[in-house]
Amino acid sequence: MVQPRSALRRLADVVGRWFALLVILGGVVGLVLPGQVAVLTGAIPVLLGVIMFGMGLTLRAVDFTRVLRRPWAVLVGLAAQFVIMPLTAWGVASALGLTGLLLVGMVLVGSAPGGTASNVIVYLARGDVALSVTLTSVATVLAPVLTPLLVLWLAGSALPVSFWALFESIVQIVLVPVVAGVVVRAFAGRLVERVLPYLPLVSVTGIVVVVAAVVGANSAVMASSGALLVLAVVLHNGVGLALGYGVARLVRLDETARRAVSIEVGMQNSGLAASLATAHFAPLAALPGALFSVWHNVSGSALATYWARRPARTAPAVPAPER
Repeated sequence: MVQPRSALRRLADVVGRWFALLVILGGVVGLVLPGQVAVLTGAIPVLLGVIMFGMGLTLRAVDFTRVLRRPWAVLVGLAAQFVIMPLTAWGVASALGLTGLLLVGMVLVGSAPGGTASNVIVYLARGDVALSVTLTSVATVLAPVLTPLLVLWLAGSALPVSFWALFESIVQIVLVPVVAGVVVRAFAGRLVERVLPYLPLVSVTGIVVVVAAVVGANSAVMASSGALLVLAVVLHNGVGLALGYGVARLVRLDETARRAVSIEVGMQNSGLAASLATAHFAPLAALPGALFSVWHNVSGSALATYWARRPARTAPAVPAPER
């Protein structure tokens, strides 16, 4: 007889393995049952807070001290993250004629820190996992300051939201839960170690619900201009992955570091973008974030599969990520 804990562990493994497909299914549910799932948009900030708490549980204080050991690689990754993606978002949106709330949504995605699934994708791609974890951690801590500044700069000064309003939201939704997770792990490490294998159930479920809710709330827009938005998201993500790798190569980081920077730049915390859009603007501004959540997991998984078959010559032995 299969023990409940063993069955739950297997389910968590399956959910983590098929993350991209489940997110796509969430989008499909949003299109098929828009009225039923659109009511969940109010829960998006809470869901993201739970996800970020789970991310904090996977981190240790040492993850933040790694920046002192490899300052150049970390600085390059962070600069690429907060320069390439915001400017690319604005450029792609402007080139495709996206204005108003859709432009705001694109810039929000571009100005967010790295995505919570990026560390797993880097591991599967045989990249530098330690660098990936460091970049995700530090970018998340910097987000309360950098994300509002970038959004207000690129999306326009006439936005009905202030720097401090965005700052406060990101602190509440991201920084506080992450720090709480780190503290809990520091004081209850053994308990957290037993919980970690089941975290994919929480994080994947949260992202799937966010995607379904946002797509459902914007089903009419998806029907009329969904193809254009999908094109914008695909271009944004593709340029981020390519330029992230190119910048890392230009400054002569090794191959494993190039892969980590590429994925960290190209994969955004689009759930945060959707949450901020819902809280401060309108569900329409959350649509680019929801579509990005779907696409970057598909493209990231495909890129990881490609790189996994081409081991880097400089690849160090890296432990499996804990998320």
